[in-house]
Formats: sequence, structure tokens, C-alpha cells
Amino acid sequence: MAHPLIPDLPTAAFEGLPYSHLPAPVSTSYTRLWRMLMNARVLLALALLALGGALAVWNKPLPDWTWWLCGLYLAGTAAAGLLAQPRGPGRAFHGQALYIVGVDLACFLPLHFLFAGNVNFTPLLALPVLEAAILGTRALAMSVAAPTALLLTTTALINASRTDWMQTAELAQAALNGSGLLLLGWLTNQLAERLERQEKLARRSWDEARIQARVNGMVIESLPDGILVVDPRHTVRAANPAAHQLLGVARIVTPRNFSLDDEPAWRDLVQLADRTFAACSSGPVEITLPLPGQHASHLRVRTEYTPALGKGRHGLCVMFLQDTRELQAQLRTEKLAAMGRMSAAVAHEIRNPLAAIAQANALLAEDLPNPAAQRLTDIVRQNAERLGHIVDDILDVARVPAQDAPDAMLGTPLDDLTAQTCGDWSRQHAAGARLTVTLNAPGVLAQFSPEHLRRVLVNLLDNAARHASDRPGAIRVETRAADGPPMLAVWSDSAPLEPSVRRHLFEPFFSSESRSSGLGLYICRELCERHGAVIAYERDSRAGDCETLEGNNFHVTFRRALEGMNAGVPDLDLFTGEPAGVQNNPSA
Repeated sequence: MAHPLIPDLPTAAFEGLPYSHLPAPVSTSYTRLWRMLMNARVLLALALLALGGALAVWNKPLPDWTWWLCGLYLAGTAAAGLLAQPRGPGRAFHGQALYIVGVDLACFLPLHFLFAGNVNFTPLLALPVLEAAILGTRALAMSVAAPTALLLTTTALINASRTDWMQTAELAQAALNGSGLLLLGWLTNQLAERLERQEKLARRSWDEARIQARVNGMVIESLPDGILVVDPRHTVRAANPAAHQLLGVARIVTPRNFSLDDEPAWRDLVQLADRTFAACSSGPVEITLPLPGQHASHLRVRTEYTPALGKGRHGLCVMFLQDTRELQAQLRTEKLAAMGRMSAAVAHEIRNPLAAIAQANALLAEDLPNPAAQRLTDIVRQNAERLGHIVDDILDVARVPAQDAPDAMLGTPLDDLTAQTCGDWSRQHAAGARLTVTLNAPGVLAQFSPEHLRRVLVNLLDNAARHASDRPGAIRVETRAADGPPMLAVWSDSAPLEPSVRRHLFEPFFSSESRSSGLGLYICRELCERHGAVIAYERDSRAGDCETLEGNNFHVTFRRALEGMNAGVPDLDLFTGEPAGVQNNPSA
């Protein structure tokens, strides 16, 4: 769809584009000149017939053949006007031009030579010369003008010799007429060629401007920031899709030109536009649009004044709308590069002292016979192992390992690991009946590292627990693999996410809550991409006790593990590091 202020490109595009092999369209000015010549020829034929009628009224009738000649000329000119089409200048010696010029000469030359003493038809000979100069090349114009001039001069010489060279005035007139026809053909062809060159240059510039305008329109349409073009009457002359979304209106049902006065929630934009027209500029301001029935839009608005071009026109106010959440996401992205480098450096520095702590604790455990002291060394060992896993995960994310790494090729029993992880998480958070688990993929192996899959599931459960209600079945975990690849879904009866939040859901350091680090879903996405899995979000419904419940659904689609892949579930509890068995009823 083209931009509202930018016209569509023609079907035949321009040089270098896919339609450049098509013939160039005939210029508009040449078409008008062509029509004018065709109409002039028809009017001239009617004028010749009218002249013959006037002479008959004055008792000076013309011979019968002149009526036939003028009638045939009228028929020929009418046929050319109806059937012939403009082909553009510079087409030398094509049949259409020869027919038009030939018909004129076949009519005018007999009239000139047979009525030389009564009526002077010499000026009519200029018409075929003009047609040849305009419709064809300079060679065609000269090939018509030169024989005509030579014929006029030869006829004058013959007449002068018969009267003993006494009619010098007639000879001079013939020479002037011939020279005038030659000069007329040359000058007219020069002007026609210059007009053609200027029009080609203007058309090329216009086409390039339209292409550039179309490209600009496509860029504006795809911008994430909203753009509004407003006139002094508060009418929106143009708006890109991002602006419609930020204003809370549907582009499909909204007219192309609508008014900011239509919605009371837009009054801040109206006031900002008025200030811009008054001061011709306005700095960035932050406003809040309380959209009815929707989440409020927190915007950062910058305006620019575009002066009017020409008298009777008015300037325009261009508004640039930015969602403050987008700006915050950009800041978080800028922080990510520095924090990523810092995290990798810190992880490298932690790894060596952590190994020393673990080794010293193991040596200490060998020399402590007291059971209480042994339990303390076990706690140190378990936490050192947890820290080691965290360091490995940070380094894995920093290195972005290949998908064919050994741990990425493990085959994990999906139902077993899901049941075990959900049971551990339920006991840790005292979820009780709030969490329900449905396992529909028995014996199915997912191509995913067990530890990483456990971490993905825990992150999704933590995210659901922060936003779900306390009712039974508020958090639901489901596995399935009947009609496609294995899938794990975590659903919660949470409130719907704002569009601005959904766009940055899996970006690092982005969170709708101040207490969250914004890394949980990002780590889930990174781990899924490492193992060739896909994590996604959608708004979905589940059946409740008495009604259908709407909620947020995060689902992971896995690759099915091939035969012969290593399979197994780690036997360490996720939170305590102690041996843990598979739970058949995690929701209990």
C-alpha cells in the first residue's frame, strides 16, 4: 500500500527496474501536438469544401474533380485522426508519417498548380513540411521541404521563360517560398527535438523523484516510531501504522484523513500541534494518552514545522511519536553490551576461586568425622556446584555455542523431567493446587540438555507465579507430542500483556516489574535457540470450573531426539542438590 501523500508508481517502471524492457510511453506534450495536427487537417479539409461552396455562390464554380479531391482529402484526414496513433518523435520514415504527409501533398500540389492564377494555395504546402518535421527526423523534413521548394522554383522558371523572363516577381516569390519551406522544416525539427530532450529530462527527473518518494514512504511505513502529519485544522493528513497503534485506532476502519479533535484522549496532541504552528518549533515532551478501554500510551513527542509552498497553502506539523517503553528498551540494549562483557570477565574471575573453594571443602570433609560438620561441608559443596552451573551458563550465553555441541544433542525424556521439575518447584514455592500438570508425551525424547530444560521450565514457572492468581489451576503445565514435534506449555491466568511489552518480551533487561531483572525469558530464548527449539508467547484460553479462563501461554517446541541419543534425567534436586525421584503427581 502506498503512502497517503505519495502517488503510486506507473505500471511501466524506469531504467534499471524490472519493466525497463517495455517501450517508453509517448510524452503528453507530443500527444497533444499530434491531436492538434490531426484536428487541423480535418478542419482544413472542411475549409476547402466551404471555399468551393462560397465560390459556387459567387458564380465562380470549381471543376467537379476538385470536389472529389477535397472529399477524398476529408475522408483521408478523418481516417488518420481515428485510426492512427502517436508513436513519438524521431521515428524516421515509418508508414504512418509517410501516409499523412503523402495525403497532404497529393491534395495540395494539384490545387496549387491547377489554380495558380485564381487562388494561391502555396501556404498550404507548409503543413506537410511541419508534419514531417514534427513526426519524423530532420532527414524526413528536408526530404519533403526540398522537393517541394525545387518544384515551386522550377515551375516559376518555366513560366518566366515563356514570357521572356519578364515575370521576375513571380520567380522571386517562388524562390522565397521554397527557402521559407526549407527554413521552416529545419527550425521546426530543431524545436521538436529540443522539446523532446527537455521533456525526457523532465520525465526522468519526475520519475526519479517519484521513486525516491515511494522509497521514503516505504521507510516511513516500516518505522517503529509513529509519524503524524497534521494541518492547522487538526486534520491528520498522513499516519504510519506505528502511529495508529500508539493512538489506539485500527488502521483498517480509520479513514485516511481523520481529526485529532475526534477523540478527547488526544487533546495533548492538539495542544502540542497548536504550539508548533504558533512557534514553528517544539522540543520533545512526554505525554500520556488515556485511551478508553486500553492501556494508556506513554509517549515522547517531538514536532517539526513544515512551511507552506506557494500562496494559498498552509504549513504542516510533523509529529514524531516514540513509546517510552521503546526508549527504555534501547537503553537496556545499550547496557547489555557492557554488562555482557563484564559478566564474562567476572565469570572467568570467579571460576578459579570457586574451584579452589570446592577442592578445599572436599579435603576438609575427609578430615571431619563430626556428622554436623559433614552436613556443613555438604551445604558448601552443593552451593559451590550451583555457582559453577551459573558461571557455565553465563559463559555459554557469552560464547553462543554451536547447536551441535555435545550437551545440545542430548535426548531428554520430556514427561519425566517435566514431572520432576514441577514437583520440586511446587514444594519449594508451596504451590499446592495452584499448579496442575498434564503429561501427554510418554516416552518422547526432546533434543535438549536436561539441566538447561530444567532451567527453562523453572524460569517460565517463576514468571507465571509472579502474575497468576491464587485460585486452583491458575498455573497449568502441559506436554504433548501426538501430531507433531514435542511441545511444553506453561499457561497462567495472568492479565494480557501490552503490545509494547510483547514486542520486547524476550529481550534482556526488559521487564514490566521493577523487582525483576528481565533476564529470565531472555535466557530461555537463548537456551532454546542453542538446542534448535522455539519459544513463543500467545494469548490463550483454558476451561475453568464454571467459565472459560483467558491467560498467557508460553510454549516451547522441541526437536524430537533421534534414535541412539543419550537419554536420562539428572538425579539431583534442582534447589537442594540432593537425590530426587520422579514425581507422578506434581500438583499434589
